[in-house]
Amino acid sequence: MREAHGLDIPDLDDWRNATELIERRLREAPEHIAFDLRDPGAPVTGPWREVTTREYAQRVRDVAKGLIADGVEAGDAIAIMAATSYDWAVLEQAAWHAGAIVVPVYATSAAVQVDAIVADSGAVAGWGDTDETAGLLRDALAAAGRDPARARRLDDASGGLDALAASGAGVDDAALEARRTAAGLDDIATIVYTSGTTAAPKGAQLAHRNIVGVVASARTGYSNVFHDRGSTVLFLPLAHILARAVQHVCFATGMRIAHVADPRDAVEALPVLRPTFLMVVPRVLEKVRAAAATAAESKRLGRVWAAADAAAVRRGGLEQTRDEFPRTRIPLADRLRHALFDRLFYGRLRDRLGGRIEWVLSGGGPLGADAALFFRGIGVPTIEGYGLTETTGPVTGNVPGQVLAGSVGVPLPGNSVRIADDGEVLVRGAVVFTGYRSPEATEAAFVDGWFRTGDFGRLDERGRLTLQGRRSDVIVTAGGKNVSPGDWERTVEADPLVAHAVVVGEGRPYLGALIVLDEEALAEWLVREGVDGPPPRGDDHHREVSLELLREKFEAAVAAANERVSRPEQVRRFRLLVADLSEAGGNVTATLKLKRKVFVQRLADEIDALYHDAGEALEAGARRARRAGERLRDRRR
Repeated sequence: MREAHGLDIPDLDDWRNATELIERRLREAPEHIAFDLRDPGAPVTGPWREVTTREYAQRVRDVAKGLIADGVEAGDAIAIMAATSYDWAVLEQAAWHAGAIVVPVYATSAAVQVDAIVADSGAVAGWGDTDETAGLLRDALAAAGRDPARARRLDDASGGLDALAASGAGVDDAALEARRTAAGLDDIATIVYTSGTTAAPKGAQLAHRNIVGVVASARTGYSNVFHDRGSTVLFLPLAHILARAVQHVCFATGMRIAHVADPRDAVEALPVLRPTFLMVVPRVLEKVRAAAATAAESKRLGRVWAAADAAAVRRGGLEQTRDEFPRTRIPLADRLRHALFDRLFYGRLRDRLGGRIEWVLSGGGPLGADAALFFRGIGVPTIEGYGLTETTGPVTGNVPGQVLAGSVGVPLPGNSVRIADDGEVLVRGAVVFTGYRSPEATEAAFVDGWFRTGDFGRLDERGRLTLQGRRSDVIVTAGGKNVSPGDWERTVEADPLVAHAVVVGEGRPYLGALIVLDEEALAEWLVREGVDGPPPRGDDHHREVSLELLREKFEAAVAAANERVSRPEQVRRFRLLVADLSEAGGNVTATLKLKRKVFVQRLADEIDALYHDAGEALEAGARRARRAGERLRDRRR
């Protein structure tokens, strides 16, 4: 199949703009609990207080009047540089009510990034949540020749949101309504700067139509996931378009929303708030699974856990088969094993997520099929979708009853997917942006009205999309072979010890790989194996890990991955590393995606080392690979 189309969505032309998300919800359920809110300084375990739709709407209007009184004009851009919070949600809608454009900035961005975003977007004011973020915005405004005094802290007593709301008392309702309705569906609502995983960040201009479109699409496609009896905890950065899109969908469908600024605090908040729906990045799910394995090992239940893990994956596969063939029966032995392991392990994992989870959305990167089947098998069904900043979040997604692990699902309502002749994924629909700030970049991004995603993929006979790597990741070897390394990398990354696997070999005679280990998981593995590990990385950007036991483990993993690809796509040499994987370190985005181009440039010496003394190393490596392959085949027998 070369083209697939989602269901139709309701006509959007009766929407004025994205502020009607509030107006319509007010008419539907003004006293419904829309948010759970912590008082400043309160722990994540509570107390949490309830905020109704009416209370939220009033706060938005008060702050919007304050923005107008402060001199914000219709069409002005304002920057928000803050962690995920209720205030973020209020300020975004208040800006739209005042006729302004929202420019999100990651709270961890470096000064040079903040300067570039403020200058390019034309932001005239900024709001931070700390002295540091407010200061960076102040400096950026000054550098762009704008008034630095218009950068403030959200919680500042003299200039924060409370003071702003109070200052707008003189703005009447008619003036606010005129501003609220000034923008149409095709006017710009927000300028979001791409994460820059493969190139310099670009300002993607999303219209009010796109915001409304993603809500209409999700409401139509996921009516049994988003509903007014449910709730969620948001802890991914609201500067990321996926988190904002999910927040708008949850609000529009009546799901209660709680915000946790630090993802590490979410673990304590979940048993208190007991959400029915969670949005995470794949690495979070991988860490939950790895932590369960570590806990079992520490209690000398490692073999029992291995059996439970395998049983969960098998159960997930059986459930997936039942989606397509409802009469499929789950064998009695599988049901008995599942009941036993549910008491030992699965129930406790669900309790860690609050005990009420109905669905988890994994976004921001690919989730391995094995992990998706595992979580489904333990009773935590996981939806994987696909989207970009330019598509206002998800453009395809697995939907209940049609979930296929390893796939990113069908085009969601209102959207279409086409596979180009060279395999590139093209999309169009209600969620696709209007273009970049740069006209040249916009022209290059579209072909015949379809947005070029830069990803390769294929559609199956049911219209489900499977991704096969990014165009920018394709490697051309010295022999002229074009290699898309995604499948090999994902296979190796399925190991809980691996944070990232990066295949290299551009212009080289063969492929090599940098395997970046998760430092926390590595430390736990070394303790379990009872061996002394390498010295900690410390302040070093990266460090090679030289340990024979670990080397042997990954020779087997590399051999297994090589069996899944053709000979020219096989990796002949690899190096094991630990590296700075904090966002501040510059190697990953806020959603933990690797900035591949940056990373490869920084590790040029490590890559060169893969090709030095290649003859002797290849001969030794070939011997080790043969032994690893023989061990793998022996285990399978």
